[in-house]
Amino acid sequence: MSKDAFSDPQSVARYAEGPPKLVPGFADLQRMVLLLLAEHAPDDARVLVLGAGGGLEIKAFAEAKPGWRFDGVDPSAAMLDLASATLGPLAARTQLHCGVIDRAPDGPFDAATCLLTLHFVEPEERLRTLREVRRRMRPGAPFAVAHLSFPQDGADGDLWLARYAAFAVSSGVDPTKAEEARRAIAARLPILSPQQDEQLLRDAGFSDVGLFYMGFAFRGWVSRA
Repeated sequence: MSKDAFSDPQSVARYAEGPPKLVPGFADLQRMVLLLLAEHAPDDARVLVLGAGGGLEIKAFAEAKPGWRFDGVDPSAAMLDLASATLGPLAARTQLHCGVIDRAPDGPFDAATCLLTLHFVEPEERLRTLREVRRRMRPGAPFAVAHLSFPQDGADGDLWLARYAAFAVSSGVDPTKAEEARRAIAARLPILSPQQDEQLLRDAGFSDVGLFYMGFAFRGWVSRA
């Protein structure tokens, strides 16, 4: 999905259909993140969710952890409306904030996540965003991220994007639309290599950075504030 699609009513309405078809092991990715956060977050944790539009991860976390409370941040008002609808009664434990990281409360947060979001953010702003996340977290709190991240050297990058498209087609996405998505990602998204993504986390002040997920063109890391 492109940046513009997050404000298109039809695309927003169909958002929940997309991640399972595009992200290998999407449900298990959410479950792994939940387990990683729970290693260090208390039963009454306050959790920051950056890129909360749609509400899918908050719903998964809230159902598993009845004592956790959430602050979700997303620049798309339409996607936050969808999150409210997705959460239903679980929204009582969630505060949603429209904007970028600067709209998030100061915390301190016991855990934080940023899933399928950072690949939309330019590298300079990505570093600032990560620093602002860390500033809002308790020392030692876990932070999990996952997004498009693959080698950027010519043929290697093309291969990973071809695999991204092939997975989408195998999940039932129309081949023409999968190819359009592949081209849009290559042309428009500021994707970094895994080494660059890891370094940004360290430059932002996070420690114990470790890879926990790889699904074709997607990577996920967990770290500590």
